[in-house]
Amino acid sequence: MPDWRIRVNGDAAVTVECEPRIDAVINEWAVALANAIRAARYPGVRDVVPSYSAVTVYFNPLHTDLDRLWAALEEAAAAPVAVARAPREVVVPVRYGGEAGPDLDEVAAYAGCPPDEVVRRHTAPRYRVYMVGFLPGFPYLGTVDARIAMPRRSNPRLAVPAASVGIAGSQTGIYPTTAPGGWRLIGLAAVDTFDARREPPSLFRPGDTVRFRAMSTETGQ
Repeated sequence: MPDWRIRVNGDAAVTVECEPRIDAVINEWAVALANAIRAARYPGVRDVVPSYSAVTVYFNPLHTDLDRLWAALEEAAAAPVAVARAPREVVVPVRYGGEAGPDLDEVAAYAGCPPDEVVRRHTAPRYRVYMVGFLPGFPYLGTVDARIAMPRRSNPRLAVPAASVGIAGSQTGIYPTTAPGGWRLIGLAAVDTFDARREPPSLFRPGDTVRFRAMSTETGQ
């Protein structure tokens, strides 16, 4: 059981948090806690948002007894009960390199290996969805093979194309829409990670497993 604390987060939210680091055990606790809070349907709670190592609970201050909510969160955090749901693995086809992945060669140079080896190392793991955020439907996935875990660009791009697959240190992720970003772009995913008309809109949920599958590799272009 990880160490945790509760803190006020403005006048309409509280956060239950652990040490801020990428850790599968801590994240499993956070996901289980978020699911338990949602299932309990505490009066006035508007939203429950898990992250890598914390859960933020948004509530209506006019309809919520904060003392009672605080006590309930303390009890839940001490022993979160995982709400049963079928395990999910999402397979994501990716076209690597070339215009689809303009930073693949740079990642290969950083790793000291051919681009095809970067692709092999990127597609080998089963990644955990640690959280969804930054943009609607953006999955933070980990952890990346240490050899290809290249840091972010010092100068972010003003417009990263939608569906771009990127690496930022030990994380990898998929941009759901065109947006500024500094991740190293190695390919384009053939999935729609977010669709407001879909239920749920996000393709990914915290706790899911993701596998990347290479469609083709366009190196040297």
